[in-house]
Amino acid sequence: MFEITVEESFAAGHALRGYKGKCENVHGHNYKVRVTLEGKVLDSIGLLYDFHDLRKIVRDLIQALDHKFMNEVPPFDVENPSAENMAKYFYHGLKKHLAAPAAAGARPDGIGARVQQVTVFETEATTATYSE
Repeated sequence: MFEITVEESFAAGHALRGYKGKCENVHGHNYKVRVTLEGKVLDSIGLLYDFHDLRKIVRDLIQALDHKFMNEVPPFDVENPSAENMAKYFYHGLKKHLAAPAAAGARPDGIGARVQQVTVFETEATTATYSE
């Protein structure tokens, strides 16, 4: 099994609904998102997935949240913008993109990379990871 990982960062604010403590108030973080793809087969030039293409997908997903108050941005206008829910958001966004027939890196034989896990760093010492 092969794995590749990329990381991207962004800044955003949020307030945790229903939380009793300081985090119920509006505050922000400099987040880091770590994405790992896995697969058994490399393409004809020896790549599981192009790092450049994967970074672009992650950046596109980040763009909706970067320098925003996440409580006002779908799906976090309804779902609590916890690090756990953010990891799930990125996971499913990537999974959807990789499943699209025209996705960069997709191969006609249907064999390719899949999302293994996504980790969101709320701080250097606190993370949440989502996988299926």
